[in-house]
Amino acid sequence: MIEFSLQEESQQLTDPSTYNFDDEIDFSNMDGNEVTSMIEDAIVSLASASDSVTTPGNPSIFSVFRSALKHAESLPPNTIPKILDSIISSMASELEATVRDLNPSGANASYDSVDVDQATMNTHKAALELYAFLLLWVVGVGEKVSGVEDDGAAAATKGKRTTTKGSKAGPSSKTVKKKTTAWQWVDQIPSVLALITKILTTLPSNRVWTTTAERDGFIGVITRPAYQIAESEAFMKVEKVKTGVYKVICVAVKGHGHGFAFQISLLQSLQYFEHLSEPMAEILDILDKEFDVSGVGDEILREISQKTFSAVDTKGPRTYGRFLMHLGELCPKIVLKQMSLLLDHVDSEAYPMRIAMVEIIGNLIKYLAGADQIEKREKKINSLFDMLTERYLDVSSFVRVKVMQVLSRVWDLPQKFPKQRLILTEKTISALHDKTPSVRRAAIALLTKSIVTHPYGLMHGGELRHAEWEVRYEEVTKELDKLENRPVDEAGPLREEEDDEEEGSEEEDESDDESLVKEPGITKSSSKGKKTPKHHKAPSEDDGEAAENSSPVKRKQKKPRKSEQVNLHAVSQQQVLVAEMEGTQIVHLRLRKRYYAEALDFIRWLDQGSETLGELLGSTHKTEVLEAMEFFRVSYEYGMESAQMGLKKMLHLVWSKDNAATSEDGKELKGIRAKLLECYRSIYFDPVPDLEPRQQVNRITKNMIELTFDATVAELTSLEEMLRTMMEDGQIHNDVIKRLWQVYSADKEIPRAQRRGAIIVLGMISAARREVVKDRVEVLIKTGLGKRGKADLVLAKFTCIALQRLSGTVKKVKGSLDDKSVRLSMDSPVFSKLQEIMEATGRSQDWFGMAEQAINTIYLLGEQPDVICDTVIKRLAARVFETPSNKTTSEGALETEGMEVDGAADATPSNSAQTDSDDMCDAFLLSQLVFVVGHVAIKHLVYLELVEREMKRRKDVAAKEKGANTSSPAQSKDGEELDQVAGNAEDEIGDLIASVREDEMMFSPNSLLATFGPMITHICLNPPMFKHQVLRTSAALSLSKLMCISSKFCEENLLLLLRMLETSRDPNIRSNIVIALGDIAVCFSTLIDENSDRLYKGLSDRDLTVKKNTLMVLTHLILNGMVKVKGQLGEMAKCLEDEDRRVSDLAKLFFTELSTKDNAIYNNIQDVISHLSVGPHAVDEEIFQSTMKYIFNFIEKEKQAENLVEKLCQRFRDTTDEKQWRNIAFCLSLLPYKSERSLKKLIEALPFYQDKLREETVYNRFTEILQKARTNKSANKPDNEMKEFEKILTDFKEQGQEDQALEKRVEIKKAVAKRRAVRKAARK
Repeated sequence: MIEFSLQEESQQLTDPSTYNFDDEIDFSNMDGNEVTSMIEDAIVSLASASDSVTTPGNPSIFSVFRSALKHAESLPPNTIPKILDSIISSMASELEATVRDLNPSGANASYDSVDVDQATMNTHKAALELYAFLLLWVVGVGEKVSGVEDDGAAAATKGKRTTTKGSKAGPSSKTVKKKTTAWQWVDQIPSVLALITKILTTLPSNRVWTTTAERDGFIGVITRPAYQIAESEAFMKVEKVKTGVYKVICVAVKGHGHGFAFQISLLQSLQYFEHLSEPMAEILDILDKEFDVSGVGDEILREISQKTFSAVDTKGPRTYGRFLMHLGELCPKIVLKQMSLLLDHVDSEAYPMRIAMVEIIGNLIKYLAGADQIEKREKKINSLFDMLTERYLDVSSFVRVKVMQVLSRVWDLPQKFPKQRLILTEKTISALHDKTPSVRRAAIALLTKSIVTHPYGLMHGGELRHAEWEVRYEEVTKELDKLENRPVDEAGPLREEEDDEEEGSEEEDESDDESLVKEPGITKSSSKGKKTPKHHKAPSEDDGEAAENSSPVKRKQKKPRKSEQVNLHAVSQQQVLVAEMEGTQIVHLRLRKRYYAEALDFIRWLDQGSETLGELLGSTHKTEVLEAMEFFRVSYEYGMESAQMGLKKMLHLVWSKDNAATSEDGKELKGIRAKLLECYRSIYFDPVPDLEPRQQVNRITKNMIELTFDATVAELTSLEEMLRTMMEDGQIHNDVIKRLWQVYSADKEIPRAQRRGAIIVLGMISAARREVVKDRVEVLIKTGLGKRGKADLVLAKFTCIALQRLSGTVKKVKGSLDDKSVRLSMDSPVFSKLQEIMEATGRSQDWFGMAEQAINTIYLLGEQPDVICDTVIKRLAARVFETPSNKTTSEGALETEGMEVDGAADATPSNSAQTDSDDMCDAFLLSQLVFVVGHVAIKHLVYLELVEREMKRRKDVAAKEKGANTSSPAQSKDGEELDQVAGNAEDEIGDLIASVREDEMMFSPNSLLATFGPMITHICLNPPMFKHQVLRTSAALSLSKLMCISSKFCEENLLLLLRMLETSRDPNIRSNIVIALGDIAVCFSTLIDENSDRLYKGLSDRDLTVKKNTLMVLTHLILNGMVKVKGQLGEMAKCLEDEDRRVSDLAKLFFTELSTKDNAIYNNIQDVISHLSVGPHAVDEEIFQSTMKYIFNFIEKEKQAENLVEKLCQRFRDTTDEKQWRNIAFCLSLLPYKSERSLKKLIEALPFYQDKLREETVYNRFTEILQKARTNKSANKPDNEMKEFEKILTDFKEQGQEDQALEKRVEIKKAVAKRRAVRKAARK
């Protein structure tokens, strides 16, 4: 028998290249045929007798196999498969022989009752050890010699070779070749693992190896192939392989005392092989559930609980964390037992471990919530929720995200945890303000999940309307108060009468009981009757109460309240039942009250969070925006009132350019625009089940119209873009369009808002398809410009907008002279109706909006719009300047013709009929005239540009036709001359139109507009004379429009306009002038540039609208180079910290865009510092610091930073104000100091600020600068210069403080001496 020590030899096998043995055969230097012959002889010998592996020889079979495995790479390709098959079959045979000798009587007999020959057993033991050694080695060799395709993908190969004893001897060459080419190691692994499992299952190891050390050695070797195979991530992805590994380890642990060895192997695997974290957890789960072995898991968790992980370690915590998470998911019972030990990892320095603990806590909550007797485990659940709540404040954003992801899964459980939901909802809403986008996104997703899974849908459905829940709470409170606050003074006499004569006073008792109980009972019953049909769901308890309250027993309700103090034998059984019923009812009402109170708290928290979510819709992070949109969609479906606000804000996202789908975390994310359309489609346009087609159309139409209710101009603009997009995609059905027309043209009286909404929507969708309004022009004229339009001028205004769609919406190409818009002949009834409605008398201020759109429609559709507008102006002027006796000051026919149903609600009784005694005409009619003149002027200016383009187009067409005829080479020179002539002709056309604008429109004696120019100027010049507010507003607006026509007229009246901007008390006038100045700057930039400093004054206007409009206009002018910045950028910087967020956001946008211009911020930053530090414009230090901190972010070039260091230090020399010292020092501390030159310049400028270092804040700023410079310094450079500079700073600080103290002492002594001198003088 071969002498062989399994433990020693297997340890040497860890590195096969260094493993040497005595009878080694050098196959690498032998002939191939000789090698093959030797190995085949050994295989045949083993096939005939499996125990021959222990037989010595020269060479022995064991030596042949060992040598072959050591030199496997030099062997023929088909050798290793043969060796593997031989070892597997021979070992299986040896196993059978061993088991047979141990138990000759069969499987039913006990191994302990059989006496076995020790020599025979030693032979079996030696053979099994040798086979275990060879199997371990062949597993290590198999992967190396496997086919080149073995990369894990070979796992899909299905052909599994079966091995038998008979197949080992002499296979044909064709078969061998086929097997060689198809042989893959991954296909052989299941059979190897199956053999090991069979050995562990059938072999009584304690009988073969009598000592524990020997047995553990064999089990360790026989199971090591499973661990080696598991080390390959590719192999563990194959289900058969993974299952085989699991079975080997579990059987070894269960039946062969392998638990401790497995524990060590598991911890080593987690340390070195990251992919084994989840498989090892699955093994522990199988051990616990299938093999009833839980002690191993307990020991492993104890070991892990004692480990500590540092923050810099990433691999270890991640692997251990994944193991714990998977184990907590699969087998929470084991983790729960050791949770007290694992709690140290909740505060681990490594965030992956904290993430794992958060995940484990979630799994434990799920486990405890699903267990029996949950009431007993409530304390544990509460403590787990407390730990999750604490993690909301974790320093790592990954942990905070994981907390909310875990809670999202917890909320899906059947157990709703209402108390914890309220607390965690509050925390989640606070997380919406987190600085990390991923945390905010997770918080939004959790709030959405909270709504979907909320626990308040059991009694009244799932809707979360605050008003309805408030009513329910008040009702149940009243009912409870009536039952709890019964008058006690009436119960006393009843008890006395009961004692004196129990039956004699029964009628009186009954009457008293009726008076006390009947009224509350009726009230409660009636309230139930109202609530049940409204919500369609009422609890069965409520139904029972209503039935009991309506029974005749109700009049006895009060009497049983005495049951605690009277003899129950004297009370009827009926009264006892009523007392029990009443007590149950009070308990039930209290529970309902608490239920409603919690629901109201939940809704209030969500409403509060909706405000923040509305702001997050404007986030620059796409995922946040998408989650916020989903939240508002879900909250709308659950009836939350705050969802309307979010949906309106969402509408503006239709302008988002991000419409591409992306993927993140394995999920496909839609574009923002696509998500918006999906949300609105699902809410307003998708069909509702169980509705007839007609009802579906009515519902969609109603939804579309309601979108226009109370909508701002911005919201209507965004809604138009969305509906246009949907119309282009064919998502709006023709039946809906027909229904909209029916609503618009309905003969019956309907609310005005509905009719207006219908035409607004029709106008919007016609932007995508002109035919929507083209075929219904007569309906528009009859309804919108007819009787109903005159009664409702807002309806007429939107009808005009719809008519404008007749011209088409073809986008103009830059440089193209073609105009494809459609125009109508001037005899069209559209124009006569527009003229008629503009000339109709009326005093509603809605007239101005209608007139504006009417003029727009005339100039957009008319071939000669000036003809109609000329007539309108003349007729309005004649009506204004008619004799005073014919003037009317009463309310016009527009108001009296209004229909009752169409709403007197919108009629604006105006005080515009009031006229000043000094006015020579009706002020409101004059306002109309002035407004029309101004708007016609600006539209005529646009019309002239169209005329110029048309003239150039005709010239271009004529030139091209003439050029086509000039095709011969002899005429090419004439063609070039013709091009020059055509170019000159275009210049002449441009000059002609410019002269018409400049000289004729405002100054020609034949110009109608020139007639009214002086009058409008006069009105603006004399506000005391013209006190009518509407007139002054119209005059200021018209003057601004007229100034856009002629530079001469503009120059004459610019100072007047600027003075009105400064002195007008009406914010509307100031706001209009600011916007107009922006338009004037586009036309005549030189004039505005000379007076730009007066325009900046609007930034300090007390009215928010004026300030916002000023900022927008200046942003446009500065960024487009129409106005030069001349030191006024400080006023723009002050807006960065404005109280109104819209203003501050606009200012931030301005500086962000300005930073893209070359050195724009760098060139002006010193002016900004001066503006905010010194003089009347100076701001508080806190505001100064936050403002400069934002602006200095744009100083990125190192050269700019170096120059600023020098310039800022020089500013110290020119100031004696300590506040300015602090401001300058703060600005210096904001610079990056990435280069040595910046610090060198700071040191060189020491004389400028050395005497300022006595100010504590200044010294601290320089300390911060040094710290920043040290951070940016290279590690290999010495720090001597910085240390020396730091010492100098400290010395100057101390010296300055001493000098300051000395000055104070001197001043005190001077004051004392002065007082003494005064006293002496007084004595004399």
